[in-house]
Amino acid sequence: QLPLVESGGGLVQPGGSLRLSCAASGFTLDYYVIAWFRQAPGKEREGVSCINGYGTTNYADSVKGRFTMSKDNAKNAVTLQMNSLKPEDTGVYYCARGDRATCGSSWYPVVNEYDYWGQGTQVTVSS
Repeated sequence: QLPLVESGGGLVQPGGSLRLSCAASGFTLDYYVIAWFRQAPGKEREGVSCINGYGTTNYADSVKGRFTMSKDNAKNAVTLQMNSLKPEDTGVYYCARGDRATCGSSWYPVVNEYDYWGQGTQVTVSS
């Protein structure tokens, strides 16, 4: 069983909404930082949002006010609610477990601080 499995991607028009989910297995979310990253064609993977064991979240400037990350401890899963989507939000979205990452009032996402990654889910924002 894969440790992280994403779902919820798809095609949406600009201004629309999508909700991504990431189900974890084999470990408890509360003990780790969990983050969403995305990667557009020809671009580097970039951090989108993070949440720590206390429920503190942080977001990339490009998505602040539009995206909301939350955690469901009963389901051992995290979600990413994405509103007011823009074409530049298009990409493959990955959730990742941070074994050396921090997430607090500031956040500097570094890919190699995350040890487990999901398989990714495609988000396409286009009219």
